[in-house]
Amino acid sequence: MAEVLEKITAVRRISELYAANLAGITEGLPSWVNQARKPAFVAFQRMGIPGFRTENYKYTDLTRLFDNENFRRSFTPDDFEVDLSEVFNCDVPEFDTHLILVVNGWYDDASNKNTQYPEGVIVKSLRKAMVENTDLVEKYYGKLANVQEDPLIAMNTLFAQDGVFIYIPDNLHIEKPLQLINVLRSEDDLYATQRNLIIAGKNSQVKLMFCDHTLVPQQFINNNLTEFEMGEDSVIDIYSIQNQHNKTASLTGLYIHQERGSQLVTSAITLHGGIIRNNLKVLLDGEHASANICGLALSDKNQHVDNYTNIEHIKPNCHSNQLYKNILDDSSTGGFTGRIHVLPHATKTAAYQRNNNVLLTNAAKMNTKPQLVIDNDDVKCSHGATVGRINDEALFYLQARGINEKEARLMLMFAFAHEVLAEVKIEKLRDVIDKLVNKRLRGEVSKCHSCALDCIR
Repeated sequence: MAEVLEKITAVRRISELYAANLAGITEGLPSWVNQARKPAFVAFQRMGIPGFRTENYKYTDLTRLFDNENFRRSFTPDDFEVDLSEVFNCDVPEFDTHLILVVNGWYDDASNKNTQYPEGVIVKSLRKAMVENTDLVEKYYGKLANVQEDPLIAMNTLFAQDGVFIYIPDNLHIEKPLQLINVLRSEDDLYATQRNLIIAGKNSQVKLMFCDHTLVPQQFINNNLTEFEMGEDSVIDIYSIQNQHNKTASLTGLYIHQERGSQLVTSAITLHGGIIRNNLKVLLDGEHASANICGLALSDKNQHVDNYTNIEHIKPNCHSNQLYKNILDDSSTGGFTGRIHVLPHATKTAAYQRNNNVLLTNAAKMNTKPQLVIDNDDVKCSHGATVGRINDEALFYLQARGINEKEARLMLMFAFAHEVLAEVKIEKLRDVIDKLVNKRLRGEVSKCHSCALDCIR
């Protein structure tokens, strides 16, 4: 009953906030964008805030997060005296990337204006793209993220004003990775909404990095949604590094549509955060498309990390492979729900899913729910999950060779994590993530390596 009352109160408060700020939210945006908010509002009223009673959120109760939440909303860009592009270099020093900075959900024009991209590539504020590249944006905006399916999508669509738009034309291979840095910074508690749209043309290739960071100790809620269209034979790598302090709730959604022959690699590395919910939906909608999906989460104290994946095999001869791992310490909790759906005409499908988890204390808890829904017989599919402790025999083996218990445990944990890290195809990035994970496992969680601003954990 308490959860139901909290949901009703939160829905009413958010609805009133939306109505009171509707003029500012919609100002300067095309009518078709604002029209999309109407069904989102109806859907949000119907679904409300997801909690344990919501099937897809049974491991993550967000009703408490929104109960009495009185955060400032980022309805306009914030001005800072400090130039964030000069003091903030993320966790990848001396790494040659195209930097794209987003602050509190808003594309930072001042920091991004001098970046040079290959001819034909468009990188700009989504807000500007809605006006200047209407044909492209309108074709794909809201087509993958269905407001009827998820309350976080509905909320994002209600409040979305800006984010990043990226367009990569046909046959263009971008050698230098695109690094999108999402920064949260405010003098008071803040709720930020960010919306991204990325379109990769036929036979294009690109590597993208998403780096999520908080730079001050205030509380944050960030609802960040990205829609990604992959053209025929495109090759896309997406790497996400979540490194936010314990008073941050990161609610992310990545929705990907793959055409024929496209190849996707995506890896989500969660180093730190208070409440993290990652939604991933991949549609393999063209023959011979493939998706290699990995995730690694390291949590301690009272942190909570929940990964929800939904992989739909729509066309024949497609391949998907999922590997998610969690290492949980102290009183941290985790969740994994992985759903593979093979549709009736998706013959010759190969789909595999694995979730492995290590609990370092008796207080740590992990919930896992792998699922297969197969609507034809001509497939090769498997799924499985494990939850356990560090292998005592392996620990004894290392100690018998002169390695102290602490170092032996660290070695075993790193070996457990490395299976996911090995899937990072950018060598420099993999080396840096290896070091960050090693430091995280040792409890060395200071500020980011190359950041001039101190971030309190």
